[in-house]
Amino acid sequence: MARQLTKLGYLDVKKTLFMLCDLQDKFRPGMKMFDPVIKNTSKLLQAGKILDVPLIVTEHYPEKLGRIVKDLDVSHAKGVYPKTLFSMMIPEVQRKIDELYGQGGPETVVLFGLESHICLEQTAMDLLNKGYTVHVAADCSVSRTQEDRKLALERMKQYGCIVSTSENIIFKLMRDKQHPAFDKIRHLVRDPSVDTELAKL
Repeated sequence: MARQLTKLGYLDVKKTLFMLCDLQDKFRPGMKMFDPVIKNTSKLLQAGKILDVPLIVTEHYPEKLGRIVKDLDVSHAKGVYPKTLFSMMIPEVQRKIDELYGQGGPETVVLFGLESHICLEQTAMDLLNKGYTVHVAADCSVSRTQEDRKLALERMKQYGCIVSTSENIIFKLMRDKQHPAFDKIRHLVRDPSVDTELAKL
């Protein structure tokens, strides 16, 4: 029954994993929506930290492309992994997931980062293939062109991902105004998320 509920879009803090893909400094100049996406991602990461949702981070070829942007606090991440594979699902990441959740893995993965049509999409495919329910935080995901971003989000939805937004994910994880962390989260969501022009796509 629990698996059925997550397939419907429910999120359970204890059975959810955040995965942040490759939001690195060297990509900033070539991506129009980079800074708005960073602001929304920062809010999602802060909420995840407050709610104690495990976080895994990758950096694509960091010796050439730099580290995760300093605007983002990933100090609570369970691991930050360099990679050259486009998908985040390198053996080191899979081992960390198994360590955190056991062989069954998490029920749901919240995926965000760049680029939507390359690393994010290939990661989503691998996660779906392993049986996880995947939520893609669209306002925390970016490509060099809006066309690639739009079509990637459409394809991921066709594959079976739940394409969502940072605030939708935060409130699904909290579920109730009586949640002990509500007052802390309330300050994060007081201002609306930054527009990343999804409505224009």
